[in-house]
Amino acid sequence: MTTNREAWGSKLGFILAAAGSAVGLGNIWKFPYIAGENGGAAFVFVYLLCIAIIGFPVLISEILIGRTTQRNPVGAFAVLSGKKGWISVGFLGVAAGFMILSFYSVIGGWTMGYVVETLKGSLSNFHNPEEAGVLFGTLVGSPVWSIAFHTAFFAATMFIVIRGVQGGIEKAGKIMMPILLLILVILIIRGVTLDGASKGLAFLWVPDWSKINGSSVLIALGHAFFTLSLGMGAMLTYGSYMSKKDSVVTASFQIVVLDTLIALMAGVAIFTAVFASGLDPAAGPGLIFQTLPAVFASMTGGVYFSFLFFLLLAIAALTSAISLLEVVVAYFVDERGWGRKRSVMIFGGTIYLLGIPSALSFNLLSDFTIMGKTFFDVVDFLASNVLLPFGGLMIAIFVGWIWSRTAVMEAVKEGAEDLFETYPWAEGVWMLFLKFIAPVLITLVLLNKFGLIS
Repeated sequence: MTTNREAWGSKLGFILAAAGSAVGLGNIWKFPYIAGENGGAAFVFVYLLCIAIIGFPVLISEILIGRTTQRNPVGAFAVLSGKKGWISVGFLGVAAGFMILSFYSVIGGWTMGYVVETLKGSLSNFHNPEEAGVLFGTLVGSPVWSIAFHTAFFAATMFIVIRGVQGGIEKAGKIMMPILLLILVILIIRGVTLDGASKGLAFLWVPDWSKINGSSVLIALGHAFFTLSLGMGAMLTYGSYMSKKDSVVTASFQIVVLDTLIALMAGVAIFTAVFASGLDPAAGPGLIFQTLPAVFASMTGGVYFSFLFFLLLAIAALTSAISLLEVVVAYFVDERGWGRKRSVMIFGGTIYLLGIPSALSFNLLSDFTIMGKTFFDVVDFLASNVLLPFGGLMIAIFVGWIWSRTAVMEAVKEGAEDLFETYPWAEGVWMLFLKFIAPVLITLVLLNKFGLIS
């Protein structure tokens, strides 16, 4: 274990970095398209409820474990439990960060590539999403294009992480998060001023409950979990650099609010433009790379808004990627005594190389499948659908049932004494959700991912 461990320079730095970890492609890409597929406003309401009953309680728990131990996921469980089974849960968090970043960087590279393609004028002449889809297929079907931008994205990620917690991650968060919010505001202003934008707003804010079924509820549950970067060790690691003078509960609430606000803002920006163009809001994963380029191409000044949107997407992806790499780096710095530069270069490089087969899954390795899935799909399924929910389930069980109740409450009240004095019932409510409700709902998400329930 290392001494003189790094820490955040300020509370604001931590909030922006942690929110940046949570704010990623899940907010700007996945949330709008799954909301579109599941009826819009009614799904948004269910999603917000899921954030409150799963996301918030588990987020508090994950950050609390990190802040209390001042260690990475493996070291944290070693300190609090010392049992091999729980230490293995920490290793799963590190493994999840390793695996997710390998394929996440490929998609992050696409966003960078689309920024460049916009500047080249490649996205200016679409008449419909099908034409945009042809270009997308051509681009990701090129091994050179895919690997080049995977490389550029990963190099940017490593550059930030190698500079440390304050000089790299915190500074990047303070720069990129305000830029991200500014771009979103610009895109929203443009969206709501388009003819027909009111239909997009109604789609997002006026619920049609007939659109909600058991499947859409499970999707909302899964996304509420995924969007906050829970179960992959990122929030635990970021929490480990947090001052014990700051309230974990308040910080978690601020992160949830900022993350959710950005997802909703992205929904407004996207759906106003999509409805104004008369296109399909339920376009699925193709909404971002196929439908929106066609939307921007039909706008006056669309090339500028296309550039801003894909820049926004690239920034969101990068803020999440640096947290994933930090999970892996923190383990080797804390537990193995490695220097930060050595850890980033060796294991950042290893993750980058693992990402190459994912980048090639859309071209040279498209015919190579494992149980009917490409290499990209296999890594995505294992990390996103298995390791993340399982990691979150274990965190809820550990804090709710294994860790001493007295020790848990002493830790969570540190820096938040006034909060618990003002709201003495908060302790019982948090424990209720953590011990009973969150484990049951996360288990349902896991069963759904394996097709056992729908």
